[in-house]
Amino acid sequence: MWEKIRVVFTIPELRKKLLLTLFLLAVYRVGWQVPLPIIDQAEMQKTFGAQQGGVADLLRTVAVFSASQLNQATIFGLGIMPYISASIIFQLLGSFWGPLEKLQKEGEVGRKKINQYTRYATVILCFFQSWAYVSYLAGVDGGKLINRGLLPEGADPTLAVHLTFWWQFVAVMTMTTGTIFLMWLGEQIDEFGIGNGISLLIMANILAAMPGALSDLVSNTQFELRGDSRGVEVLIVLVVLFVLVVAGVVLMTQGQRRIPTQSAKHVRGRRVYGGGRQYLPLKVNQAGVMPIIFASSLLLFPQMLFSWMANSVSPSSDFWHNLSDSFIRGSSFTYNLFFVALIYFFCYFWTAITFNPTDMADSLKNFGTFIPGYRPGKRTADYLEKVMVRITYVGAGFLAIVAIIPTIVSAVLGVPAQIASFYGGTGILIAVSVAFDLVQKIDSHLVMRNYRGLLEKS
Repeated sequence: MWEKIRVVFTIPELRKKLLLTLFLLAVYRVGWQVPLPIIDQAEMQKTFGAQQGGVADLLRTVAVFSASQLNQATIFGLGIMPYISASIIFQLLGSFWGPLEKLQKEGEVGRKKINQYTRYATVILCFFQSWAYVSYLAGVDGGKLINRGLLPEGADPTLAVHLTFWWQFVAVMTMTTGTIFLMWLGEQIDEFGIGNGISLLIMANILAAMPGALSDLVSNTQFELRGDSRGVEVLIVLVVLFVLVVAGVVLMTQGQRRIPTQSAKHVRGRRVYGGGRQYLPLKVNQAGVMPIIFASSLLLFPQMLFSWMANSVSPSSDFWHNLSDSFIRGSSFTYNLFFVALIYFFCYFWTAITFNPTDMADSLKNFGTFIPGYRPGKRTADYLEKVMVRITYVGAGFLAIVAIIPTIVSAVLGVPAQIASFYGGTGILIAVSVAFDLVQKIDSHLVMRNYRGLLEKS
């Protein structure tokens, strides 16, 4: 492996791409630490650290797939969340809105136009999301700021409203500019670096939290047999379980259902072209990580709603308190049941949007390719849809298992939620998928120069 890594850095073009990618990721991590003006980070950590339930879960969920840290008000506080939201919106609109559907079929020209519209939508979403976030931080009650550490020490409280407005304006513009800069960083990695820029930013944010979690785990472990969550046997079990979970995620992420296809023969003069047998790969986990993101985000709102009803509408009633407690993440059977059900629903929903069997059947027909035993056209589309429904059921089951593993690890082994989150959920799926995409792109450069790939045996 070390020899292969040495070969990677001996290729000038590939070395330049890798070093540029690492430099841009380092720029992102530096900006991730730069706070907004008039912000007491220690006070923010205390405020958000004391929160439990809906708001805290929402911040953790958003932070995973947006390369952000909303409990720290920094210039990159929003991460790339607005860009991802805009991309999802246009992808959903493209499945049923005629003009966007036509643009998607125009190839490179249509893709560039959709990207341009996505950038415009990102700027608009940045203003709304940053203003909502900053307004929450700079709450005003009776002409005075709510104590969230915004005013510098010794400031006149009578200037709170005026200072809050201008601070909000500066903070909104700063966070919007930071998100646009991150979007530009991702595009620079796509064009001049290696790998998918936006995905690499998300993976960098996920991996950056691992050293701190590992340090806390090791520091709280007594290296002796204790029979509880602080014994060395728990650390050994966690290491073995982590390897098994990563291996399972790799297996299912790369899993495919290969449908054999046959190309028709074409005669040109005295030569015969085509007639070969290939296969059509259908991914088992076609929906990727999106069902977990949608399901976990949607389940935050019932808990927040029932908690508000319990505290504001009928504080003396146990009914709303019981409902609120039943939707606390990872602590109830009801939450896990709804979580699994929503994962299955969004798996089929997202697969139906991103996978169109009719278009695929038409493409096979246009290229003179057919599936043996099925006539081109509608029968081929029906067969592809039936196969996709079956493998989506398996993929959804895999996602459901991965999603609830952190809950099981935290409850059975008694480890903190921050450590248990690395054993499943969106973080490990994103990290594994991005790592494989990066390795495949490096391998394409190596194979093009007659070197072995990183994952090939010597």
